[in-house]
Amino acid sequence: NVAAEHCCPYILMHMRGTPANMMEHTSYDNLMLNLIHYFSVQIRKAEQAGVKDIIIDPGFGFSKTLDQNFALLSQLDSFWALNKPLLAGLSRKSMIYKTLDTSSEESLNGTTALNMIALKNGAMILRVHDVKAAHQAIALHLKLNAVHKNSKA
Repeated sequence: NVAAEHCCPYILMHMRGTPANMMEHTSYDNLMLNLIHYFSVQIRKAEQAGVKDIIIDPGFGFSKTLDQNFALLSQLDSFWALNKPLLAGLSRKSMIYKTLDTSSEESLNGTTALNMIALKNGAMILRVHDVKAAHQAIALHLKLNAVHKNSKA
């Protein structure tokens, strides 16, 4: 209601439980179908409340195992069906530093690699800690898309 009243964009993020117990809620019948259904219901509620600008955040790291996070990233384009902008918050996530056996502070390269995959798979917004690296990834992604588009013409 507050977002609607003030005409603010609303970022709708998926998470089960609370930050304290969310990792106890990682069981899904079908991760992608469950998330698409969740967002469909929540988008309808937000729109009924008068929210005009809704952004989808699948909630990497929230109520999802390491493997579920990578499955989610690989199928990110499934969210296109919702017809809403997609935000990917991968920066320094445990899915990166645990996989690479490093620390959050040393996971910039992994973050940049996964940000590029997120962009390729449909993310329009990146939530990041390292703005310069993300800006460079976006610039390279845009260049790749422009060249690809022109090569088809």
